[in-house]
Amino acid sequence: MATTFDICIRGAGIVGRTLALLLAREHLRVALVAPPGVAPPATSGHSDVRAYAMNAASRALLESLRVWPDETSATPVLRMEVSGDDGGLVNFDAGVQATPALTWIVDVPALEARLSEAVRYQPQIEVLQGPAPAALTVVCEGKTSRTRAEYGVEFNVKPYGQHAIATRLTCEKPHGQVAWQWFSGGDILAFLPLGGRLGNSVAVVWSVHQERAPALLATSPEEFTSMLETTSHHTLGKLTLQGERASWPLQLARADRWVGPGWALAGDAAHTVHPLSGQGLNLGLGDVAELARVLKSREDWRPPGDLKLLRRYERARKADVLSTSLATDSLQQLFSLGGSPAQALRNWGMSGFDRSGPLKDWVARRAMGTLNTLK
Repeated sequence: MATTFDICIRGAGIVGRTLALLLAREHLRVALVAPPGVAPPATSGHSDVRAYAMNAASRALLESLRVWPDETSATPVLRMEVSGDDGGLVNFDAGVQATPALTWIVDVPALEARLSEAVRYQPQIEVLQGPAPAALTVVCEGKTSRTRAEYGVEFNVKPYGQHAIATRLTCEKPHGQVAWQWFSGGDILAFLPLGGRLGNSVAVVWSVHQERAPALLATSPEEFTSMLETTSHHTLGKLTLQGERASWPLQLARADRWVGPGWALAGDAAHTVHPLSGQGLNLGLGDVAELARVLKSREDWRPPGDLKLLRRYERARKADVLSTSLATDSLQQLFSLGGSPAQALRNWGMSGFDRSGPLKDWVARRAMGTLNTLK
């Protein structure tokens, strides 16, 4: 006798597996589609160097599923320093925000291993190599989703003319639980602390003009780290390449529709943003949390694929995603402008924002996912 599924999730990355676990917890029968031999969609490279900044809301969600990584794989950030290209500086401090951490830098392979193990022991989830009929299909295949196109959804893409280069470094100095970001000549370099509270390694995301990316990928490890040392103002001393270099093009993208009769999009299949905000995965996990909430609270007579039901999810998530997209896109555009007047204006604006008090506090709490919670 064939198995009957309530939900078919197409895509078994972090977003897809998290959704599967959330729905299985509500006693829904879930088919999780994980085609064999499919590499993670976000990077190209020989090893997985991905790390994500995850806010308090994402942490709480993953902890509720008992899949949050151990402390060596989820490093709390106590301070964040953002430097402009002409003296502008913005500092965020967990102590000022009265929070244990501004964000956590999570090692992706460690998180995926925890999710995979949880899925394996959840009897309500069956991992399949191809799609299965279900009342609701949720597409979590990432930005290159084929299923999205099958549903006739337009994915409106705005290329940034930049590539992200990601890798990992061992540093001469310990990171001290600080995350750094430097804006320089249209490029954006981020160092994200790894290895726990006393670690001395960082994940690197370097957003560069697309014309520069091939040369940077081809340089020797010594040349590459020398350039990183210069761009980071030697903040962490001597740097040593710890992993392969991966690269992918950057874009702002949104699907014109997120739902239809019997289907919904979530995560990068619905939207992508520039990594400068560190909010990409947080937005995707926000999607699945809201979709699970909508399905849990649905009227008894509504099937999971009911269009009116799914539109509740779409309305709830589009506003949050749109505001984050607009903010990150505006920052990217601002720092891509050349010329002394633009440079002076943006650095003046950074310094003014750093002293803005309530505005800075609001932005910090929004990024941390604590805006609607009491301190």
